[in-house]
Amino acid sequence: MARSTTSSITEVPLIVDTKQEAELLSRLQAGRQLYNACLNEAMKRLELVRNSELYSAARKISRTKKKERSEAFNKAREQYRYSEYDLHSFATISSKNAKWIAEKVDSTAQQKLATRAFKASERVMLGFAKNVRYKVPSRFRSIEGKSNKQGIRWKDDCLVWGKLMLKPIIDPTNQVIRHGLESPVKYVRLLWRILNGKRHWYCQLINEGLPYQKPHQFVYDGLIGLDLNISNIAFVGDSHADLLPFAENVPTFQKEIAALQRKMQRSQRVNNPDNFEPNFKARKGRKTVVKKGKVKIGKSQWNKSSNYHKTAAKKRELERRKTAYAKTQNRRAVNEILRHGKDIKTKNVSVKGWQKIYGKAISAKSPGFVQSELKRKAEKAGGSFTKFSTSKTALSQTHLDGTRIKKSLSQRVHRDVTGIPEHHRDLFSAFLSRSVNQDKLVSSALRGFPPLWRLRTRRVLQGAQDEYLRLEPALLEAHQRHLTRKRVGKSESRSSDSPLEWVSNELLTTDQITNKGQKSDGDVA
Repeated sequence: MARSTTSSITEVPLIVDTKQEAELLSRLQAGRQLYNACLNEAMKRLELVRNSELYSAARKISRTKKKERSEAFNKAREQYRYSEYDLHSFATISSKNAKWIAEKVDSTAQQKLATRAFKASERVMLGFAKNVRYKVPSRFRSIEGKSNKQGIRWKDDCLVWGKLMLKPIIDPTNQVIRHGLESPVKYVRLLWRILNGKRHWYCQLINEGLPYQKPHQFVYDGLIGLDLNISNIAFVGDSHADLLPFAENVPTFQKEIAALQRKMQRSQRVNNPDNFEPNFKARKGRKTVVKKGKVKIGKSQWNKSSNYHKTAAKKRELERRKTAYAKTQNRRAVNEILRHGKDIKTKNVSVKGWQKIYGKAISAKSPGFVQSELKRKAEKAGGSFTKFSTSKTALSQTHLDGTRIKKSLSQRVHRDVTGIPEHHRDLFSAFLSRSVNQDKLVSSALRGFPPLWRLRTRRVLQGAQDEYLRLEPALLEAHQRHLTRKRVGKSESRSSDSPLEWVSNELLTTDQITNKGQKSDGDVA
């Protein structure tokens, strides 16, 4: 019988006493050492492959000859036994030679660790990563088996690994957990996390079939236009529109984290005085202030006190809580969008570019996480996730009649030249993205032909003009809800609004208007 290609993950906490925890940590330590050994061997073999004559000859083959090129690379890899199954043999031999590793880690877990190491090295070979990371004890937190028949397995509602039998904490009223326990298990993963300074153990069941779907989290067959911003996401469906904030009401713990960082810095300066340059006096206006010396270049040896480690653990816990809260709120926003459609169209924005400009704001809101979750869930539900060029469409500057008006980034209200009511800039861009067709985008080679450009522009905007009257009430209601959220948030917080949410009251000037017949790199195509 063929193995199921669909899968879901069911996670349950485990009851682990001190004796069992000591045994589990020793087994993970053995797994970590085996993983590092396999990773080191994989990188050695990869280096031999790259330096071989067969590899050099394969690189010279034209990319159009895909089959011949692929066979040449495979011969180079076979010459130095650089493959997943060859690394399985190395893991088995290394475990038997070490003896204690073979006693702690079963054969299926050994093969899975070898596979994990091979995939990490393969990412370097294919150019997806620059280097591999060898695991230290605090970074090696999970181990898994290959099937539920031997090794780490789920049996009689317990995690069984050799002589260890760990009982889970199961909530019988949780429909998600019940669905996972009733589904067939492919294999089992054991992992631990640090919560509030204590280690907690968990078991993840990788099940066959689809995950449990809550009644209120259905996915609707419809078209969604998206506009991703730094702090919110606008979407327009077939009958509903909204502007959802990222990580709403999530505590940032800025003051607490800053205080802990200062405490850690003071501890480092006291315990490592030779690693810092001497303090110096500097003029600040009319006053003379003492500034701390910078860290000396090339200092790698640091003495860290027990108080430093405790403070660092508190800081990590605050950051973990902040991340967990943000992910929960952002997943709610993703589910809300998918309730109104699973065929998504959005601009191809660069979140990495935003990170360079806005820094911590991107870290707190995580727009990239929302974008990736939308793509994953939409495609999993049988929908699509289409990106189109931002420069060729310039939706935030486009009007219904094809006119393009330049706006500053701070101007968040769209005033259309056709005389329709005012709309939020992001909501109107999301509305226009519903009508963008990739086949009708004008290439740079055709921009010298205004008649053809005008024809294609009208074709794209014609769809937006046809459905505007139907979606106008939804757009206005969404804008009003956004203004209500801002007023409520402002009354509950002393902080001022973000500069990106300021509304410009400046009137449109004639020199800002570009007629639809003129050549422009940012016009809708």
